[in-house]
Amino acid sequence: MVSFELNGTTVDVADEGSLLDALRDELGVRSAKDGCSPQGQCGCCTVWIDGAPRVACVTPVTRVTGRTVTTVEGLDDADGWAAAFCAAGASQCGFCTPGIIMRLAALPPASQQRAADVERALLAHLCRCTGWRSIVTACTDRPALAATTARDLGAAERRAGLEGGAGQRVDAAVALGAGGFADDLAPADALVAMRSADGSWAVAGTIADARRQAGTVPGRRTSAPLGWPIEPPAAGPTAWARTLQTTWVEPAYLEPDAAWCEPGGVPASPLGNGGAFGGKSTSIVGGVARRLADEHGRTVRVLFSREDTVRLGPKRPPMAIGVTAAGAGVVRLARPTAAADEATLRSTIRAIAPAITIEFSDVSGPEVSSALRAAGWAEVAAVLSSLRDAPDRVVAPNGAAAVAEWHGDRLVVDVECGAVLDEVVLRSYCLGAAHMALGLVRSEGLAVGDDGAPLDLTIR
Repeated sequence: MVSFELNGTTVDVADEGSLLDALRDELGVRSAKDGCSPQGQCGCCTVWIDGAPRVACVTPVTRVTGRTVTTVEGLDDADGWAAAFCAAGASQCGFCTPGIIMRLAALPPASQQRAADVERALLAHLCRCTGWRSIVTACTDRPALAATTARDLGAAERRAGLEGGAGQRVDAAVALGAGGFADDLAPADALVAMRSADGSWAVAGTIADARRQAGTVPGRRTSAPLGWPIEPPAAGPTAWARTLQTTWVEPAYLEPDAAWCEPGGVPASPLGNGGAFGGKSTSIVGGVARRLADEHGRTVRVLFSREDTVRLGPKRPPMAIGVTAAGAGVVRLARPTAAADEATLRSTIRAIAPAITIEFSDVSGPEVSSALRAAGWAEVAAVLSSLRDAPDRVVAPNGAAAVAEWHGDRLVVDVECGAVLDEVVLRSYCLGAAHMALGLVRSEGLAVGDDGAPLDLTIR
């Protein structure tokens, strides 16, 4: 056994596995999140060990023998941090924020007020939703933000649901990890199932045993170059005014797919507190949880590893576009896995670009889905907007519009999307969307082998 102090109380746990395994599965502390375990890449499981922030998923539990471990539950002024994050819109789903709060709370008070110091600390973390600026603000302006109370959180939740495409809780507790994620709510005595390399499921009493039986190996980034799987359309009599090729991109939602189910029951949704950018709409984990629960006659938790989400999760379609100065042209897309998705992509692209011819190509690669946020039509809209000698203006198939314009080193975005409902949530989503768009344009890509299998198996 391993004995250590957790949030002021001495606890004893088994002497195997990681500190994260012990916290979540033996001690029921679900604020520390498993976003990449055991890669140590995302920062979602950050806790304090003897007062210093450490990543729990790569810390063997034996290393904390006799030491002091602090999670967000034991953090002084955790409620103040949570209130500030809520007031700034610094947590959307809330999966990554407990670890971020632990990292920022470890900074000296003076550093918490300096944006450059906060940004440096955040290099150890990943957050796909927020675009980072609201998190920096939540830290630097924390005393003032923590006192902010004049908001209609019901309206905020309605705004979040419109933006994220799924139900989302909005309140201070979300920043502390209490958004209601499937794996956080699983019964403590549930069996754990993890996917083996051959596609079978290893079922065990603990996550450490399930991981060991499945033979999971932490993934890393590859040195293989990116590829652009769709050839550009040939120009006709009129040369293309604009062309664009896109490659494979990982949605990179932070919570890996997870579900649990009782025998004969209804599986817990893998969506948790948000929509995962559409990336979990066809996840298999719920169906697998129901099947395994029926087979074993016990509640079963089904967990994707980070590698599973990259290998099996759907991607937005790679494409190649050519358009004339008049806005006519051709877009070629990777054919989606489901025929219904092909029809959806056709209709959404035609809604904003009726003069564009749409073609689909069969390519070797991961699953392609129209459910990914703005899949297909956003790329086409961006190309068409670049033809105008004016700030880029994009109109979505549902009629909402956005104008983006650079002012020096600042990107300014104006949106027209109906009733605001809650300015904080709307601003947070706009920041996150702009941050994601810049990532897609400037730095993101997923190397895929000739056999269609992803080679990059992390989200750093």
